[in-house]
Amino acid sequence: MEAYSYIANAHGDYIEQLYQAYKQNPESVDFGWRKFFEGFEFSQQYPADGESVADGSGAAQAAPVTRNGAAALQATSAQKQDFGVLNTAASTNNAQASAQTMDVTVADKETAVRNLIYAYRSRGHLLAHTNPVRERKDRKARLDLGSFGLSEADLDTPFRNGEVIGLGTSAKLRDIIAALDKVYTRSIGFEYMYIRDPQILDWFREKVEKDSLSFNPGTEYKKRILKKLNEAVVFENFLHTKFLGQKRFSLEGGETTIPALDAIINKASELGVKEVMIGMAHRGRLNVLANIMGKTYEQIFSEFEGTAVPDLTMGDGDVKYHMGYSSEVEAENGQKVNLKLAPNPSHLEAVNPVVEGFVRAKIEHQYNDDYHQILPILIHGDAALAGQGIGFEVTQMSQLEGYKTGGTIHFVINNQVGFTTDFEDARSSIYSTDLAKIIDAPVLHVNGDDPEAVVFAVRLATEYRQQFHADIFIDMVCYRRHGHNESDEPKFTQPTLYNIISKHPNPREVYNTMLVNRGDVDAELANQMDREFRDLLQARLDMVKQKPLPYNYQALENEWRSLRRSKPEDFDQSPATGVSEEVVQKVAKALTTIPEGFKPIKQIDNLLKERRKMFYETRNLNWAAGELLAYGSLLQENHIVRVSGQDVQRGTFSHRHAVLHDAETSAPYNSLNHMEGEHQKLSIYNSLLSEYGVLGFEFGYAMANPTALVIWEAQFGDFANGAQTMIDQFVVSSESKWQRMNGIVMQLPHGYEGQGPEHSNARPERFLQLAAENNIIVANMTTPANFFHALRRQLAWNFRKPLIVMSPKSMLRHPLCVSPIEEFTSGSFREVLGDVYAEDKKVKRVLLCSGKVYFDLLEEQQKSQRKDVAIVRVEQLHPFPQKQLSEELAKYPKAKLYWVQEEPENMGYWNYMLRFMRRELEDVIARKPSASPATGYNKVHVKEQKDLVARAFETATPAIENAKATVEEADKHVDA
Repeated sequence: MEAYSYIANAHGDYIEQLYQAYKQNPESVDFGWRKFFEGFEFSQQYPADGESVADGSGAAQAAPVTRNGAAALQATSAQKQDFGVLNTAASTNNAQASAQTMDVTVADKETAVRNLIYAYRSRGHLLAHTNPVRERKDRKARLDLGSFGLSEADLDTPFRNGEVIGLGTSAKLRDIIAALDKVYTRSIGFEYMYIRDPQILDWFREKVEKDSLSFNPGTEYKKRILKKLNEAVVFENFLHTKFLGQKRFSLEGGETTIPALDAIINKASELGVKEVMIGMAHRGRLNVLANIMGKTYEQIFSEFEGTAVPDLTMGDGDVKYHMGYSSEVEAENGQKVNLKLAPNPSHLEAVNPVVEGFVRAKIEHQYNDDYHQILPILIHGDAALAGQGIGFEVTQMSQLEGYKTGGTIHFVINNQVGFTTDFEDARSSIYSTDLAKIIDAPVLHVNGDDPEAVVFAVRLATEYRQQFHADIFIDMVCYRRHGHNESDEPKFTQPTLYNIISKHPNPREVYNTMLVNRGDVDAELANQMDREFRDLLQARLDMVKQKPLPYNYQALENEWRSLRRSKPEDFDQSPATGVSEEVVQKVAKALTTIPEGFKPIKQIDNLLKERRKMFYETRNLNWAAGELLAYGSLLQENHIVRVSGQDVQRGTFSHRHAVLHDAETSAPYNSLNHMEGEHQKLSIYNSLLSEYGVLGFEFGYAMANPTALVIWEAQFGDFANGAQTMIDQFVVSSESKWQRMNGIVMQLPHGYEGQGPEHSNARPERFLQLAAENNIIVANMTTPANFFHALRRQLAWNFRKPLIVMSPKSMLRHPLCVSPIEEFTSGSFREVLGDVYAEDKKVKRVLLCSGKVYFDLLEEQQKSQRKDVAIVRVEQLHPFPQKQLSEELAKYPKAKLYWVQEEPENMGYWNYMLRFMRRELEDVIARKPSASPATGYNKVHVKEQKDLVARAFETATPAIENAKATVEEADKHVDA
């Protein structure tokens, strides 16, 4: 058989293909196969036993090589030869044919065993014993022998394919299956075979099939696991006893989370991690704060007792299970690890992109772009991960150039229930983690009652993240001992499940029993640890002082500490933010110069000519030039400038063109990164088609770095709708709830220009409704210079506030929307802009407005030469510029004041203006109240706009005398 070893594992179809290739060109197959086919054809020419192989014409034919090779190996003889050499050859061929039949049968079995191994790797997780409290559903794993053409008769047959899983070339099928069961169907279900990178796939498979079998933590490590479980379990029991009925969103049933996080931190420290940033919702948060973050028990208990004195100087605070925390712990290897737990709202998963943005800022500006040194961990609930779309958005962001953070460890506390909804009603996918497959992220499903398996899983996950800088998911299947909160009754909706849970021992008891049975520790040690920890908790409740962990502030944190809280008087006068002519010239040169050999398209060539004309001839800058000048000047001052959003490099309206592209190679050229002298780089990224996730990411980035100008721009301001959760829960309220300042800028293109209800309105009324306590800046500016100063003011203040800009669309190219360079080289942001045309003493009517409608009013004022009507622009709505506006309106003591807005009366700024000027304002001039932001008909829009301006100047007829007729006319226009 040695002579024919080259066909031992061959499949029949493959032999047939080789034979057809041999017939066409014998040299096309290798030497061994060529000799085999020569022998086969020789046997057809000299058949044995007096039998002939012939077709209907009597011509001898070579039998085809069929799937199992039988015909090739069962060739019959036509006649015996008279001379001995040929007779001997025929006998030899028959013996070989019989042997080959046996070999092909074995080959088929070997193929079946290989398929069985592959199936275990692919589907073994469907049979894994990952659920601690109920039987798993039948997910049709199909790993029985019959599914592969094997039977019990094969169990003691040795197979070469045992070598595939490290059992050697003569392993019995029974041993192969036992090994596969041990790896793939016990406490961990491994999902990874969809990974398309061969290097990563091979690395992970090696870890799964070898390291998982050899993992056996030493006695001291097992004691550490038990200690962390003790801490988790006793902490929850103590709170449940002492603070009966209070919400704490306990970790009971999922206490193995604590040794899991402990293992991640220690393994990460071994692999070079210096900082860990954790994002999680409220389930188990207090336990994590106490037993991972090191928050003192008296702090936690005093919050429960209601004796804590909260610091409300920056706002109203938040509930105890939403607050963030920072600490520094010492890992097992003696290294210090900085820990952060991000503050979060009740909106599940909303904190995820914030954590990622925070980590990205740290990577870039504290760890010199080294992903190894900081690790993000996101802790999910199973129902939330499957149900909240933000999980998908953040997963899609994970490998994008502008948003990657070197991989995230996702840890799912899988309670198998969301609020009161069973998992079968909570998702269509088999697993809550199935979104991991969109980025080839491995998933380890692990039984929460097996702490050693959980520890192995998280250690493997940490290695994987550090090795490949990619995301990985751990799905710890556990249960929730109580209802959604401690006063809830879960048996209303899951009576049978909770009958099981009520009798089920907690993870500490399960593990303790396991250790005692294995002889690793004795029961008295576990009981002693339990008593000691209860005594410690009682001491804390009795106010025996616990020493807080030491904490050393990092560089960026010290930057935050150098800032102060804002005061009301800070908004009476903006700081000076002008720049020198030298700065302007450096920016101008960069914006108007392209490298040698760079070939722009014609439109960009025209753009460059326009820029040169603005900077060097007319000395009047449009909106884009003013914006880029702000960025360039900040970069020269060594500030970070980061801009992201959909199509921001060129701008939705093709106005910005911060990055140019070569017409022939598409190579990018970021103009501001080529200024003369030392400066920071402009980071400007076209984002994925996401609002919620990207805004959250940028908020997190700005939360980490107070020296950066961080901007998110919506494609249209209307699309901020998709990020409303992030706006409500973070942007406008984080300072009040969590005492966290943030200087993020939101640019929301806004203005009524006939583009319909989805491309007109950034909903300024929503931001103004959320505006209080000087929490945010809301502005709608009309000059490039004012926009320039507003951006620079963000970093000139010695505090930080989010800036919401109702940014322009048509104004980007409006001939009057320009500012002379002198307004950039001096001055500051102007909250109110007065009229320069009307004659103060003649003015009987003052039109207050904000934003683009000013240019419509200005056109009518100039055309009609209305010196008796003054137009005053409120450039900043909040904080309301009471002082600045009063000074401007003092010029017109006898005039009537009207608020003019493009938006419907029930939207826009009107209700907000009434909060501050209800006695001064005569009335509002606006579109009629409407459920929709704008009409979808251009003709109606034009008519409404003309009517609005006419009413402002007291020349109007009713807005739309016959709305139906107008719409019909618009329909005709569209059809035409």
